[in-house]
Amino acid sequence: MENNNKNDQSSQDDSDSDVDEVEPRLKYIRMKHDLEHILQEDAASCIAVHPKFLCLGTHWGMVHLLDHQGNKIKSKTLQEHSVAVNQLSIDQKGDYIASCSDDGKVYIYGLYNTENNHTLSMGRLIKSIAIDPCYYKTGSGHRFITGDDELVLYEKTFLSRMKSTILCKAEGGVKSIAWSGHFVAWASDIGVRVYDLNAKCSLVLITWSRSGEALPEHYRCNLRWSNDRTLLIAWVDVVRICQIRKRSMQEMVNRDLPEYVVDPISTFQVDFYISGIAPLQNQLVLLGSLKELDEDGKSQRPTLHVVEPRYQDFSTICANYLTLRGYKEYSCNDYHLDFLKDENRYFIVSPKDIVVASLYDADDRIEWLLSHKKFEQALEAVTLNVGKDCKKYTLLNVGRVYLDHLLDCGKYDEAGKLCLKVLGRDKKLWEEEVYKFARVHQLRSISSYLPRGDITLDPMIYEMVLYEYLQMDPDGFLELVKEWSPKLYTVAAVVNGVLEHLIIHSKSQNVLKEALAILYIHDKKYDKALAQYLQLRHKDVFQLIQRYNLYTSIYNMIESLMDLDAERAIQFLLDKDSKISSDIVVQMLKENPHYLYMYLDALDMKDTKDSKGKYHGLLVQLYADYAREKLLPLLRRSDNYPIQQTLDICSERKFYPELVYLLGKIGNMSEALALMTRELNDTESAIAFCQEHDDEELWNDLITYALDKPKAIKFLLQKIGTYVNPRLMIQNIKPDLEIPGLKQALVKMMCDYNLQVSVQEGFKKILSNDYFNLHERLVRSHQKGLFINDDYKCGACDRKIIMREPKDLVVFYCKHSFHQDCLKVKLIKNCVICNSQKDVSPGRK
Repeated sequence: MENNNKNDQSSQDDSDSDVDEVEPRLKYIRMKHDLEHILQEDAASCIAVHPKFLCLGTHWGMVHLLDHQGNKIKSKTLQEHSVAVNQLSIDQKGDYIASCSDDGKVYIYGLYNTENNHTLSMGRLIKSIAIDPCYYKTGSGHRFITGDDELVLYEKTFLSRMKSTILCKAEGGVKSIAWSGHFVAWASDIGVRVYDLNAKCSLVLITWSRSGEALPEHYRCNLRWSNDRTLLIAWVDVVRICQIRKRSMQEMVNRDLPEYVVDPISTFQVDFYISGIAPLQNQLVLLGSLKELDEDGKSQRPTLHVVEPRYQDFSTICANYLTLRGYKEYSCNDYHLDFLKDENRYFIVSPKDIVVASLYDADDRIEWLLSHKKFEQALEAVTLNVGKDCKKYTLLNVGRVYLDHLLDCGKYDEAGKLCLKVLGRDKKLWEEEVYKFARVHQLRSISSYLPRGDITLDPMIYEMVLYEYLQMDPDGFLELVKEWSPKLYTVAAVVNGVLEHLIIHSKSQNVLKEALAILYIHDKKYDKALAQYLQLRHKDVFQLIQRYNLYTSIYNMIESLMDLDAERAIQFLLDKDSKISSDIVVQMLKENPHYLYMYLDALDMKDTKDSKGKYHGLLVQLYADYAREKLLPLLRRSDNYPIQQTLDICSERKFYPELVYLLGKIGNMSEALALMTRELNDTESAIAFCQEHDDEELWNDLITYALDKPKAIKFLLQKIGTYVNPRLMIQNIKPDLEIPGLKQALVKMMCDYNLQVSVQEGFKKILSNDYFNLHERLVRSHQKGLFINDDYKCGACDRKIIMREPKDLVVFYCKHSFHQDCLKVKLIKNCVICNSQKDVSPGRK
């Protein structure tokens, strides 16, 4: 018997080793104890199960009362028939038991009192019996039904007399009876009838076949009420499910029909003979016998199937072969099936054996899944049921079994991931599992899942992982060094390991040196870390210096930093947080003029107070070497460079624009003008130079330079009309000199000169008019008594002058005003402030 209790394995046949891979719904336990002794001497013929106990009928006519483990409840049998017991029936409360036999006897036996006990001798073969589920109730009539050629109802009447009523004639005899509420179903040779005891009428006849053929004699019909209204029928290899429903009012109108009707729900056929049927939630449990015999002509093992019915079909959920004692000698009619619905327990009876099937609980299911190496499903099952139905298994013990399996199969990454789910926060368990990975050199698979938060392992664990990465995966080693906190391991030990590895191996040198730099940082050996980064030309060196304030450690590394990234290095050196003086940088870069130029150029643009103009002398030379376009702007905006040295540099390199500026700056205008005219041949710039300095000698030198050059004469005539008297140039032009475009140049010059004269005259008129207009407005304002603005205050008392009466004010033409009362001498001719000697009469108002 598959899935049997371990203690029962000795009784199983060799064929039990065949394991059905479909996950079972039921587990099996063979009943023992007193039952074994009973069946050694006798054979079971029928069974009736109640939640309190079970009754067993035997071939010798005995009725035994047992508990669910097979122990006798009473030492003696309840009743004795002379031949085999055909059927047993128990009322709902478990107070009364009914039995029948081919000896024609019917016994109604009370377990607690004998008031309603009955012993009837029918004088004919009684094949079936059913006691009223409510037999125990007072006033229920204490009814029971027997079946032979007729279906007879017995009930207790007045004065405790027994009244019998024939409900139906049964063609071929009643094979079995099932009673629920006020509905009774029984099977005969032609089919199954459902009878309403209240209405005293038959509701339906369900025939075995459409042709009306009778059920073969050697097959038993199995009837079972799933609930008060659902009837399960199984005969030969056909299952039918019927449901009783109440007719609607519309169906009842104008018709003489019973109140209830029986509707078919499902009908399907199986490939085995059915020995028993029982409900399991929305599924069915079928006890069956295979139709084919074995090679020796013997019966094969019976089977227990869990199926899910549909309308005209079904699906098998699971099927198990059962190894019952003596099964090779028995046919389908020798087996019986009864059940306890509330407990989902099923009692499978053969003449020499009883096996109890029950639903798999969580522990049972997990055990089966583990035994069939369905570890993922087992882990899921224990996760869903932890703390509820699981008593034997936990997430930890199932998970560790799964871990061992994954390691054995070489699925190391899956095993590493599973550790995180299974081991939780248990430090000891983590360390035990890590050593398992270490033995197969697969610490890399678990490294990502090692605890690194509140719970940490022994530092040696993390060092083992790092060492394996160092040997097998340098890139992964670098990532771990970046990711892991140095508190997890001993940094010095890991550094030594890296140094030894670098000595022996030549591969992945740069990767390991970068990791070594990070380890030096963890060990606070920043100078070594800087050296490693610079050797690797790694740009994180700047971030390292800033983060750990290593500015004083990099004086000798400034040129190396420039080699690494000049722009970033300059930005870094100029940062206010660097605290590296420009003198140090200049000193360190003096052997590399180009880097020095880049630094001083950036420093000059930043224009810090402590270095403003400090290095302009050096910068002149560097600009001359690397950026001439920046030289002249520097010369113009700065005075902090040596003039003579700068003149020598520009003269040596023939930087004439710069020389012109420098000569002009030191007052050597003539030489500067000469450079512009002789070397640069730039008349326009020369004119601009003369305009800037507005020196008569410069204009004369420029005119002298242009007198023998027709093009220059023409250009000057067109440009200097607004600056110089044209006669100075025209008088010195040689009469015989041919000048192209002279006429137009002269016209342009005269126009510009006249325009300049006109503008000057216009300015004079405007100024004169403005003067007198403003004075007149001032006088009119005084006359109208307006408030004079803050500029007009009394020259004596310095108070504002406000016109009230004309006689209060004295105004001189020098614009000084006085209160008349403030002047000590009334007839004064000159302003006392200006003390002028001019004969100016004051305007008295």
